[in-house]
Amino acid sequence: MALTGTFNKILDGKRRLAIPKRLKEELITEDFTQIYIAPGTASSLLLFSEKGFEQQAQRLKEYSRNGPEAAQYLRLYYARAEKVEVDSQGRICIPERLAELASLEVKQEVVLIGVQDHAEIWNTERWNTYLNDHGPHFDEMAAQAFGQMPW
Repeated sequence: MALTGTFNKILDGKRRLAIPKRLKEELITEDFTQIYIAPGTASSLLLFSEKGFEQQAQRLKEYSRNGPEAAQYLRLYYARAEKVEVDSQGRICIPERLAELASLEVKQEVVLIGVQDHAEIWNTERWNTYLNDHGPHFDEMAAQAFGQMPW
């Protein structure tokens, strides 16, 4: 099922983040109680289920021969990606280096969004800037990305 929605959450003093139930149901199972956190674009963080991270790895493998830039990207991506445990209260602890990468501050609001096969964590200010910059161009982006829309 596609991950969707926007959720405002507080990053607690220990960099723990409660995963909303709707996202948690898609990201973890009884057998897989861990989530992968990886660096995203625009200073966001990506959240993948174990299966989703493996699928992402397969997609990225296709680009591994695209020259030195691809190799550099993959090196940085995998060096920063980390598997974290989901605790009994449905929280994850965001590693300090990833929190710094995404400008996430303890005891401040962050935004989680569902994006089809993964979730993203954003600094609230950066997310609002992204929405203001790109939201008004939603129709044009759709036309450029997908051409004639099927609906």
